[in-house]
Amino acid sequence: MTSPPTETSTDRNAEIVLSLLDGFRAAKAMFVAVSLGIFDQLHRQTATAAELAETLGCETHALERILGSCVALQLLTVDNGRYRNSEAARRFLRVESSETLSGYILYSDRVLWRLWAHLEDAVRQGTHRWQQEFGSREGIFEHFFASDQDKETFLAGMHGMGLLSSPSAVAAFDLSGFTRMVDVGGATGHVVIEACRRYPDLQGIIFDLPAVIPVSTVYVGKAGMEQRIQTVAGDFFTDPLPGADLYALGRILHDWSEEKVRFLLRKICGHLPTGGGLLICEKLLNEDRSGPSSAYLQSLNMLVCTEGRERTPAEYEALTKEAGFREFVYRRTGQPVDVMLARK
Repeated sequence: MTSPPTETSTDRNAEIVLSLLDGFRAAKAMFVAVSLGIFDQLHRQTATAAELAETLGCETHALERILGSCVALQLLTVDNGRYRNSEAARRFLRVESSETLSGYILYSDRVLWRLWAHLEDAVRQGTHRWQQEFGSREGIFEHFFASDQDKETFLAGMHGMGLLSSPSAVAAFDLSGFTRMVDVGGATGHVVIEACRRYPDLQGIIFDLPAVIPVSTVYVGKAGMEQRIQTVAGDFFTDPLPGADLYALGRILHDWSEEKVRFLLRKICGHLPTGGGLLICEKLLNEDRSGPSSAYLQSLNMLVCTEGRERTPAEYEALTKEAGFREFVYRRTGQPVDVMLARK
């Protein structure tokens, strides 16, 4: 028997391209594994490919390929033919996990994947792709608030994403001098919940659409913050904002056009007392527009599904000062979002 040929190192430039070619395949394998319920099933008990195939209604030879891909991607482990979840899957890929990202993953699979298929058209025309793919101009919120289950799954995914970023966001600056924070468009309230945990004298409000508030209330209760955080229903473009000396916008501004961003910033500034603050949580582009790649990919995501985009610190500073704020500072967190603080 002859030995196999020795593997030679791949050209580094080829590696860059080949890894990107595999990128969408790896993402889709994870999407399908979440959609099939593989990680939830394996949390109950380990299983062979044949056992999982019978439970999930799949062909064994096909499911083995998904399972093998998940092992290679460090989402599963396998021992004597029995698969089990990795720590990453246990925490982030099970629907029932308190840290789950499954809602965001299902949204990526069922909506973003389809919108991204029209990225070239979006680049040529400069507009989102809802009409082209779904036959209507409805956007992200109308689509995922179509049923209570859709809404709760989507918000749970966004909550999981927020849990990664919000502790760093509220720790980036000293917010101890503020007394009342309104989390504008706060959804599950992960920003204001983390702020109240860090600053014991702070009171909070989650301000969001009427359809969201029942879900917000549940998350406030789970956090044990009912005595410190209220929920108030309203549309931040059309309704008065609750009074506060600190407002927070967590992944809100990147959804909207420049005109709407300017309107919202002016509105918030007008509600603040002198010395009041605005905490903005968004992924920042480098000033020289050299990256980071995560921020640019998110900006492309905004192109295909919203009217917004990601921005540089200087762009945010210009927008806040135009709205009436006098001070602006920012911090990069290394998390899914960075953080900025503007003061009136």
